[in-house]
Amino acid sequence: MEYIFTLKYALLASDYDLECIVDSLGEAGCNDALIGIGKPGRLALEFTREAVDAKTAVSSAMADVHRGIPSAKLIEVAPDLVGLTDVASILDMSRQNMRKIMLNHQNNFPLPVHDGKTALWHLAEILSWLQDNRNYQVDHKLLDVARVALHVNLDKENQRFVNVSRGVEKSLLSA
Repeated sequence: MEYIFTLKYALLASDYDLECIVDSLGEAGCNDALIGIGKPGRLALEFTREAVDAKTAVSSAMADVHRGIPSAKLIEVAPDLVGLTDVASILDMSRQNMRKIMLNHQNNFPLPVHDGKTALWHLAEILSWLQDNRNYQVDHKLLDVARVALHVNLDKENQRFVNVSRGVEKSLLSA
């Protein structure tokens, strides 16, 4: 099956040479990715990868990027964090329709992970909810990739939390 997803990375200053990046990633097996360098120090790779399942697609792509640019640090796997406009676009509906669904089902619509000027949700939670509560026909490959992205991102953030907690603990012990 073919899975589409994006891996976003932070680069070291020594990794900013676009030609070297393209060559290294190509040699590492990332020939199925569109490479984007929009922000200084950032790299986005949109993959269209053949694999038996979404987890294999994402994990093999991450391994390939690591082989090509070992110093690159994963920021995010997408699609995961989305606003209502993103969800509407993904599902080919208007933002107003998506907002109406959310407002009409406030009692059981997934809670956002960030609620501010722009609210953010995990795409997998919204897609699952639409499928289970609204009988919406969701592309199962998209849902699988969104679930994998959610798990990878949560695992990454959990590890970051553990590292920060250890640092705070060491600071308190040495004080």
